[in-house]
Amino acid sequence: MTSLDVHHWLHLANTPYAALPMLLSSLGIGLLIGVERERKRRVLAGIRTFPLVSLLGTMLAMLAAQTMLPWLMPAGLLAVAMLGFLPLGNGGNESTAPEPRTTSVIALLVAYTLGLMVGLGNTELAIALGIITTGLLYLKPELSNFSNQLERQDLLSLLQFAALTFIILPILPNEGFGPYLAFNPHRIWLLVVLIVGVGLAGYLAVKILGERVGAPVLGIMGGLVSTTATSLVYAREAAANPGSLRLATRVILLANMVLFVRLGLLALAIAPASVRSVASMMLPALLAGLATLFILGKRQTPQENAPELTLKNPAKLSIALGFAAMFAVVMLCSAWLRDLFGESGLYVVALVSGLNDVDAISLTALELFGQQQLATTPLLVTMALAVLSNTVLKFGLIASIGGRALARACAPALGMSMLGMLLGLWLATS
Repeated sequence: MTSLDVHHWLHLANTPYAALPMLLSSLGIGLLIGVERERKRRVLAGIRTFPLVSLLGTMLAMLAAQTMLPWLMPAGLLAVAMLGFLPLGNGGNESTAPEPRTTSVIALLVAYTLGLMVGLGNTELAIALGIITTGLLYLKPELSNFSNQLERQDLLSLLQFAALTFIILPILPNEGFGPYLAFNPHRIWLLVVLIVGVGLAGYLAVKILGERVGAPVLGIMGGLVSTTATSLVYAREAAANPGSLRLATRVILLANMVLFVRLGLLALAIAPASVRSVASMMLPALLAGLATLFILGKRQTPQENAPELTLKNPAKLSIALGFAAMFAVVMLCSAWLRDLFGESGLYVVALVSGLNDVDAISLTALELFGQQQLATTPLLVTMALAVLSNTVLKFGLIASIGGRALARACAPALGMSMLGMLLGLWLATS
């Protein structure tokens, strides 16, 4: 039971009303779903039927346990399903189009099943599923709009990502292979799924929200997909359209600030023991960059002509395979250089691989830390070198593609964030 023991609080134990909290929970679940269905026009079932159906499931589960008649539960399910054959009432208005009964019938079956779960003792899970069910029913317009905005390639990418996660990942061996036992297929692919999943979420959010949400959300979501790609897109736009300089600056800088948050989340997922140390280094960088961006933004005048953020879908199979290959190479190089030069070899890999991507070397270092093969200080130094190398490269691309004006606008925040990261590194390792 939960931390709040209702039976003890109400003194219901060993009384005829001991099952009352369970029955009330069942009624609440049905009522939650019924309230949403009642809002529809001429529905098959509404605010009264759903609580009763859920209550029926709970009572039949209790009777089945007490009478040793398990057939009562499937019999109840069949009876609820038969409600779908009942005619709809006119509701006093024959011109009103009825709500399609398919959804209501399925919702009734779900409500009954949730009632069974409550009766079988899975109350917390049933409540959670009831909330999710109500959300799915209520958010029909938003979900339909989301589906209509997805293109064929986006749906294919979602299927590919699902295949990467639920088909390929479970069959990969979870053990080391090759030189230094550096290749662990399962771990490599798990990190691929993690990175691609975060990127896909950001990509879909950008695609659905688009320009309506403005620079802050575009920068945050673009940073989840790729800080380098976001920087290049808006550097090119700033060069082609000088009126978008202010927007391009904000999007680029916010995307690069997201990098520090993303690395902290990766540390939490891969090596939770390193979160405090990583946060001690990343938080000053984030705060310094955001403070500089805020101060400089107050001095600028608004600009128009917001460009559209067009990023490559990160769930494509070629991108996933490319990241897997790059991550495997980084792991092998890290093991080899660490064997030759100790911890300093990992620093060389961080500088080189950071030019292309921060995630691969950061994930490698976090993985080594989680396996107790790397101490805290080398972990932080490795991540800091990768971020520095990546930031220098992106600033060079911003200056060469976006021009001097964009470079001058981005330099203060990027520079202060790097100083903040170095200060955090010094504090975390001192």
